[in-house]
Amino acid sequence: MLELRSRDDLQMEATRFKKVCVLGLGYIGLPTASMFATHGIEVVGVDVNPHVVETLNRGEIHIEEVGLAELVKQAVADGKLVVKTQPEAADAFIIAVPTPIKDDKSAEMKMVASATEMILPYLKAGNLVILESTSPPNTTVGLIQPILEKSGLVAGEDFYLAYSPERVLPGKILHEMVYNARVIGGISAASTQAGSELYSTFVQGEITLTTATTAEMVKLMENTFRDVNIALANEFGLVAEQLGVNVWEAIELANRHPRVNILKPGPGVGGHCIAVDPWFLVEAAPEITPLIKTARQVNDGMPNKVVERLKQLLASQPLGDKPKAIAVLGLAYKADVDDARESPAMAVVDGLLSLGYDVRLSDPWVKDLHGLDLPLVSVEEAVTGADCVVILTDHQTYQQLNPVELAKLITHRTVLDARNSINTRLWQESGFTTAKLGSELTRLNDH
Repeated sequence: MLELRSRDDLQMEATRFKKVCVLGLGYIGLPTASMFATHGIEVVGVDVNPHVVETLNRGEIHIEEVGLAELVKQAVADGKLVVKTQPEAADAFIIAVPTPIKDDKSAEMKMVASATEMILPYLKAGNLVILESTSPPNTTVGLIQPILEKSGLVAGEDFYLAYSPERVLPGKILHEMVYNARVIGGISAASTQAGSELYSTFVQGEITLTTATTAEMVKLMENTFRDVNIALANEFGLVAEQLGVNVWEAIELANRHPRVNILKPGPGVGGHCIAVDPWFLVEAAPEITPLIKTARQVNDGMPNKVVERLKQLLASQPLGDKPKAIAVLGLAYKADVDDARESPAMAVVDGLLSLGYDVRLSDPWVKDLHGLDLPLVSVEEAVTGADCVVILTDHQTYQQLNPVELAKLITHRTVLDARNSINTRLWQESGFTTAKLGSELTRLNDH
């Protein structure tokens, strides 16, 4: 591990990076660009979507994140953030484009490669290029470096090249971007130091220096750790259902052990990190990662478990001429965000639609259904005349629902809570039969 420089020294040296070009203005790129812009750096943001460019140049935002609207508005009004469809010359370039997975679970790196190619005409001696996109190991040295060296410049000698993964939680991105520890990995000691100098512009957390490939590995390890432990919790839930045990009670009791911290089971894993990143490690070393692969398969299989549980609940209801109606509450992959990328809720909806159910969708946060051709309605509209309610995201608004009022609207008072997010007793007192993943069907008179 490389030696850390003092923060005062880094902040003084960071003034040489007077202009930064950020490629990709999504959930990470836009907060990053805005953070630099509100800390005295001239920023050119780049996005290939004309709607995004127009929206941001008006000082408005196209994604939801706490505090982001105010930050972007300030940056644009001050003239520190300008958004374009093409990059331009700058002192530093940051690549923050998506890295999805293909159907075969390998990494799709076209957007990273394309963004790097876009930088090439503007690259000059003394520039710094940083990859932030979560990527398979060796992407920085194996993909980025060869493309940039087509310029005739040598990475690590003529220009700096580094990798720095984001480590932020949606809903708290701006806070964590400043205060979380930051890992900077360069292809050379000078590249690592240059990256540290740039991020010290606004980062107040510890800045730790390492190599590019180690930094790539760190990011993947962090998300894989979460994925494997969520898979364990999900398997505990499935076993509990089979044995007639309430897994939520069992987890609470097990976690009283001083060295045990079992995570929460649920309908699956979503988002563009935990649901994707472990596959990059499987791709890099398929013969020696059976645990990681199995955890991914367990979590990817949970939406089907939800669909099967709903089928069981609906099977006990009287048959009618119309398809059974299911009110789906929550499409985001986690609570109180608008992000439905890789959301297990979307997989549940697809499964229900394939079985011919009448599916009604409601989510107070989500706007983009990623190609799903169904309307978004209010909770009341979704529940009216429904045969079952399923809660797939633990938004705070769902914890505040009034089951007494919903009971007046629904046809069959049945609810499946896939997140353990509601007060079961209140719903039972309102006449609902309740079910949770990892526990048996319960009614008011059950013990």
